[in-house]
Amino acid sequence: MKLENKLAFITGGGRGIGRAIAIAFAREGAAVAVTARTRVQVEAVAKEVADQFGVDSLALECDVRNTGWVNDAFALALTHFGRGPDILVNNAGIAESELFIKSDELMWERHLNTNLGGTFRCTHAALPEMVERGWGRIINIASIAGKTGAPYVSAYAASKHGVLGLTRSLALEVAAQGITVNAICPGYVDTEMTSRGVENIVAKTGKSAEDALTTLKKMSPQNRLVTAEEVAALALLLASEEGRGINGQAINVDGGTVLF
Repeated sequence: MKLENKLAFITGGGRGIGRAIAIAFAREGAAVAVTARTRVQVEAVAKEVADQFGVDSLALECDVRNTGWVNDAFALALTHFGRGPDILVNNAGIAESELFIKSDELMWERHLNTNLGGTFRCTHAALPEMVERGWGRIINIASIAGKTGAPYVSAYAASKHGVLGLTRSLALEVAAQGITVNAICPGYVDTEMTSRGVENIVAKTGKSAEDALTTLKKMSPQNRLVTAEEVAALALLLASEEGRGINGQAINVDGGTVLF
């Protein structure tokens, strides 16, 4: 199995992309710590992977906006598994939409503190042991909005652009130490986050939910939403030995929406 004897720490692991990555990693033999703000969801995922694949798993309640919560989560994982993670997936994030002129500083801070700050905090906690071990994988879930921007999501896009800057800079720092740092940039994924986006479109435009969803699908040349499992498949490659030559990259999973 590709990830046998590896330990993965996945933020935002209770649903959607995070859950799909936890399942993909566990299927390949990795022990898994899943974190999120909603304990019941991560407990369900931890139980699911343990029952289905027989791997050691741990559910942790954690808000990546708070350094104390992050450090406590890593400390609890260390106590449970006896070591720090080999693989870190920074997946926790938020996405809100609003005209820039109507958005406020609190909205701006929420996105930067969660999407970029959370990635910083968790990476800062996980990296020292990876360096000591001489092996590690850091996978940041960004977005195609981190490459192109889009109307109504200035705070979200700015935070994801920051994630890509952090990814590229850190990848160069640790490249000679057996560690890779990469980002995955999904388009619209068939998850609860996209469902909330549909609800927002309905509320602001009066379109039907079906028409709003069709609008999002048509943003892809494939006329469909990406699945969480497609994102997880790429994460598995990046986490494995087969992916060791991929470093400092921001790889799109979007059906061809963005071509760079």
